[in-house]
Amino acid sequence: MKSKAIRVCSAEVYFLPTVLRVPLKFGPETVTSVVCLRVRVEVETGAGQRAEGWGETPLSVSWVWPSALSVAERTERMKAFSKDLAQRVVAESGVGHPIEMGYDFMEGPLAEALEAANEGQAAEMPYLASLVAFSAFDIAIHDAFGLAHGVDVYQTYNGDWMRRDLADFVQPAKGADWSFRGRYPAEFLIEKPAMVMPVWHLVGGVDALEAADLTGSEPDDGYPVTLPDWIEQDGLKCLKVKLRGTDAEWDMERLKRVGRIGLGRGVSWLSADFNCTVRDPAYVNEILDQLLRDEPEIFSRILYVEQPFPYELEEDLLDVRSVSARKPLFLDESAHDWRFVRLGRDLGWSGVALKTCKTQTGALLSLSWAKAHGMPLMVQDLTNPMLAMIPHVRLAAHAGTIQGVECNAMQFYPEASLPEEAVHPGIYQRRDGVVNLQTLGGAGMGYRLEKIQRQLPDPA
Repeated sequence: MKSKAIRVCSAEVYFLPTVLRVPLKFGPETVTSVVCLRVRVEVETGAGQRAEGWGETPLSVSWVWPSALSVAERTERMKAFSKDLAQRVVAESGVGHPIEMGYDFMEGPLAEALEAANEGQAAEMPYLASLVAFSAFDIAIHDAFGLAHGVDVYQTYNGDWMRRDLADFVQPAKGADWSFRGRYPAEFLIEKPAMVMPVWHLVGGVDALEAADLTGSEPDDGYPVTLPDWIEQDGLKCLKVKLRGTDAEWDMERLKRVGRIGLGRGVSWLSADFNCTVRDPAYVNEILDQLLRDEPEIFSRILYVEQPFPYELEEDLLDVRSVSARKPLFLDESAHDWRFVRLGRDLGWSGVALKTCKTQTGALLSLSWAKAHGMPLMVQDLTNPMLAMIPHVRLAAHAGTIQGVECNAMQFYPEASLPEEAVHPGIYQRRDGVVNLQTLGGAGMGYRLEKIQRQLPDPA
């Protein structure tokens, strides 16, 4: 074994339940609480050096697993799956660089784990749910690799550290006269990552926009409730608007209202998220065309449209070129890995929204594939609190997105991240429309975990 390569010696999982201060709508469901999965792995180098790494992600079942099953049942099944993964990661994750280990695990053991978890079950857990659960382990392995060698893990995504190049993981689009041989993810990352980035605020489907929308049930906890108050407090310049995708009149009115409120208060950019519920591109086209006709200033501020259509691209091969001809159209939920990004490009999608909750490894491979094929990038939130926020913003800083990063945990559970905020205030507080990463540093993911005073529950 090369001295730079690592193997996983042990893994532990922790479950951190978190309650939202205000509801968050995912598709047809409204979320009021979430369980965060935190993972600790211990790794060893070929030279015998050991290190602990950490990863975390929300198990947001309403997003990863749309189903008639109760939220509680889906959550328990994902927790059980995560505990099983802890054993499999130790036994089956192999030896190498984290990208090599993560790719190999997703190509084999992860699929086997998902098949075992679904055996005898009437409702099957989807592939996306398995990716989200594994992402915490994958992030922890990347963190541990950097710590074991005393370097920022982003300095290791090149041929000096990796034994296999991108050609071993991804292939170019059909008909390409070039290959990924001899190329590594570092080639597609920003040489000097941004330390300050514009931040996107999520305008949820059940959020109060103005005082007239208040019902009296809103929290009185010192944090904003209405959109104008959020814009004023955080200096927001970018608003992501959650829509229904099934009610064109409501969606149109929502975009107009948010646009008027935002533009009147200095907001520069909007994005439209149709919640994966649209079945026909004409639905999106008609809304965009009406906006262009009736509200041209609002239309001009829409930077991109996010994932209007259902998750599984292969089940309904929609040609979406008519949408992307009007506005850049970004894959999100459908971008499970680079293969789906390739399929999306063939169907007319413009770009891809990356998420660390689909694994750090998968995000880097999708990023490399997309950039090699001229597709623009965003980095989107899964309402990441606590440690989950840090790999999320670091990916955005290194990716070179079209406009900053989405961070909305401070809207829905700001108190959950107070121990991390004490060390990294610029990440967990949005001020002047930006997040500030300048407190991050050191080896691994740069958590500075020794400074964070968080009391964890017992391992599951």
